[in-house]
Amino acid sequence: MALDLARWQFAFTSINHFFFVPVTIGLAFLTALLQTAWYRTKRDEYLRLTRFFGTLLVINVAIGVVTGLVQEFEFGMNWGAYSRLVGNIFGAPLAMEGLAAFFLESTFLGLWLFGWDKLSRRLHLLTIWAVTLGSMLSAAFILAANSWMQHPVGYKMVSGKPQLTDLWAVFTNPVFVWGYAKVIFVSLVTGAVIMLAVSAWQLRHGGDRGVFTRSARLALIVLVPAMLFTLLVGDELGVVEGTYQPMKIAAAEAQWTTCQPCSFSLFQIGGGNLDETPTQIIEIPHLLSLLATNHWNGKVVGLNPLQSQYSQQFGPGYYVPNVFIQYWSMRVMAYLGALVLLIALWGLWLVRREKLATSRRFLWVAVWLAVLPFLMNTAGWLLTESGRQPWIVQGIMLTKNGISPTVSTTWLWISVVGFVLLYGALGTVDFILMLRYSRNQLPPARADADADAPVPAVQY
Repeated sequence: MALDLARWQFAFTSINHFFFVPVTIGLAFLTALLQTAWYRTKRDEYLRLTRFFGTLLVINVAIGVVTGLVQEFEFGMNWGAYSRLVGNIFGAPLAMEGLAAFFLESTFLGLWLFGWDKLSRRLHLLTIWAVTLGSMLSAAFILAANSWMQHPVGYKMVSGKPQLTDLWAVFTNPVFVWGYAKVIFVSLVTGAVIMLAVSAWQLRHGGDRGVFTRSARLALIVLVPAMLFTLLVGDELGVVEGTYQPMKIAAAEAQWTTCQPCSFSLFQIGGGNLDETPTQIIEIPHLLSLLATNHWNGKVVGLNPLQSQYSQQFGPGYYVPNVFIQYWSMRVMAYLGALVLLIALWGLWLVRREKLATSRRFLWVAVWLAVLPFLMNTAGWLLTESGRQPWIVQGIMLTKNGISPTVSTTWLWISVVGFVLLYGALGTVDFILMLRYSRNQLPPARADADADAPVPAVQY
């Protein structure tokens, strides 16, 4: 019971925290693009959009930071055995994130917020790009630690404990390289969809058509290539995981027996760890081979042979992850990604025909499109983290052995309920604030005709 509660608690806090991470990275990048456009053109509409979407960025950062603090304590309190075994490796990227990336991001965010009329336009522009860089570096350090858990590299075993011998290997880990690239592109997708949804709502409800058409167009220009690269990088990440975590890929297709070549089913009826013969509907020949190996007739080892192999290699146990979660997480992520791409292409077609601001149907769809990246991102993390089970560190430590031996089931229950209430309150506050400020009117155009005149700091 304690193990299950600790896992549920960490999963709940992690998923909630990752709601904010891609929004921060994506909106920081897009806000920097808007301010760069203002710096280069001195057009007042870009300044107004910068301050408008910058406000949404600040709201998201302020609440998102709070949701991430809890995880640091969970490692020490709930997962003490894990921290004692691999803390000397896992702690290094986390320390870098806290001491370097987070302070870089937060310091320059403060300078950006309060430096409008105190810094030169060029220096002030650099502060928002520094915020963007800091948010991306934070993700890099966290992903480096997570990728080491997926595929441990750069270490040797000393007295039964892994000891880091090559830090460079951690940051060139193929799981990290491709996983981090995917997180960055997913973040750009998320930020662009948020900007598009806000712009679409404003256009539907009488917002400044000339200004919000520009932000909607920018969002679409970023969204289409970002979504394409997300799909391409995700495909390559599947090949990497097929090499180092074959259980994860086999479970994503509910492939119990070895196949060569392998088909990919669009849907299935039944399935799961107790049902090895689900009814698969509309199978696409060779597609799983391509996704898992990049070869037309690639071989995918099934779950049952892998179970036998792992039992011989690591000892008796059940090494198959939750097949139901793996199968449907893969499809939710892929199908929603394809849907986002199709809607974005529709939007670009309307931009080309100069009908974006007047297409009521597209604007309605674009507003509700904001939900999809969060579902897609959550499905992706479930695929990644659930697929590693039963390992907390692949091949080194089982999840059941990572929990603190003295952790109290009672206190875990209390903390789970407390976190659900706390995160529910934080999420509600964030949602209300984001809605309120995204529906505000744009800041008024400056009466001063001098584009080089100081801009007063934003008042919150």
